[in-house]
Amino acid sequence: MFRLSEKGEKIQQMFGAIAPRYDFLNRLLSFGIDRRWRTEAVQLLSYRKGSRILDVATGTGDVALEIARTTPLSVRITGADFSKEMVELGKEKVAASPYAGRIDFQVAPCEDLPFPDNTFDSITIAFGIRNVVDRRLGLAEMRRVLRPGGRMIILEFSTPRSDLFRWIYYFYFRRLLPMIGGLFSRYNAYKYLPDSVLEFPSIEEFSRMIAATGFQNIQVRELTFGIASIYVGEKIDS
Repeated sequence: MFRLSEKGEKIQQMFGAIAPRYDFLNRLLSFGIDRRWRTEAVQLLSYRKGSRILDVATGTGDVALEIARTTPLSVRITGADFSKEMVELGKEKVAASPYAGRIDFQVAPCEDLPFPDNTFDSITIAFGIRNVVDRRLGLAEMRRVLRPGGRMIILEFSTPRSDLFRWIYYFYFRRLLPMIGGLFSRYNAYKYLPDSVLEFPSIEEFSRMIAATGFQNIQVRELTFGIASIYVGEKIDS
């Protein structure tokens, strides 16, 4: 049975602690742009009648709900997250939505997804892959549960290429964001956010990691001056 590393357990506990204010701070700290980014990522889904779609690191279910909103009634969505507290909040949101019958949740880390091989037509993970301690294993697990011909879509923060915009971005991320986050939630958690983004591999490095895991037809779309990027990879064969 898979066990989180000490680092993974600390990240899990941190997200559990900030869960009650998570949605509010996402909107506040991103100026609401995160909603548009998620919408753009969901538009790249591959599905058919009766498809199953998995949202990894689902948090409180924002992406799962967006998938339900934009896909046919026959499509079913599963949200998986390693934080029980996040999942409980997600269940409440879904229960109060028009999509309660189409979305279910599992408490599980990306590195150990509790699903059979070749289960899903598409997999999404938004702002979660950088929190996966063993990213290669997480990518391999997502590929394992994806059907041949299926598509994985990753939305994640990235580093702007423009020197000027990168300076503004770093100033906001390193100085202002932890301070604002600390006013409403836990300072250390919102200091972790910029640290984790700055430690994340470059677009080129991460694309190579995706390819090394066996995904093909990899595409990258940079969003809002490179603040975030969407990575798309396909599983061509089993």
